Amino acid sequence: MSDNIQVLSRDASANVAQNRVLRNTYALLGLSLIPTAIGAMLGMQMNFSFMAQHPITFTLGFFAVMFVLFQAIAANQNRALGIWLLLGMTFLFGLMLGPILQVAFALRNGAEIVGLAAGGTALTFLSLAAIGSSPARDFSGLGKFLFVGLILAVIASLVNMFLHIPVMSLAISGISVLIFSGYILYDVNQIVRGGQTNYVMATLALYLDIYNLFVNLLYLLMSIMGNNRE
Repeated sequence: MSDNIQVLSRDASANVAQNRVLRNTYALLGLSLIPTAIGAMLGMQMNFSFMAQHPITFTLGFFAVMFVLFQAIAANQNRALGIWLLLGMTFLFGLMLGPILQVAFALRNGAEIVGLAAGGTALTFLSLAAIGSSPARDFSGLGKFLFVGLILAVIASLVNMFLHIPVMSLAISGISVLIFSGYILYDVNQIVRGGQTNYVMATLALYLDIYNLFVNLLYLLMSIMGNNRE
């Protein structure tokens, strides 16, 4: 009898801890949207000619900076510095939205397309987070498949930087939408099942899921619905 009580007590404590991580993650995720929005507004005013002229060099440099930031965030995940580094990173990601937003708002229906992409991203996140937040459901098996899909999508994107095939870009974006939607489901489920116990790292994972989902969905909608200004 006492053993059963101890087990129930441990389960209850674990549930409380996991719910706390989830609440803190959502709070920090919401906060991270502020520097992202500020960065995006600044990015829309910037000149990205170097990025257009040297896409490979720019991409490799950006990945290098992000790798260093990711390592710094991971090393300071239990300190306040980790939160500040995370918010700084989201500001940089906001800046990087500048080029695609410039192209989007140059379209006659650009505001509508951006709104649809943002709304679609929010709806997808809320729906999948609700499904993944049930501890009774185990989506841990998705991890390996999603990782393989992500690696293949990255390789295809790098190859298409040389080939410049529009249909291939559309296919990559469509697949990426599915991959990052799956990652939202997976990452939220990892939190509620105790696979991720640090809310800073959980926020980082979910932020990247949402960011990449939005960018790829925006590109798809621009390609399908975009009307050039006359």
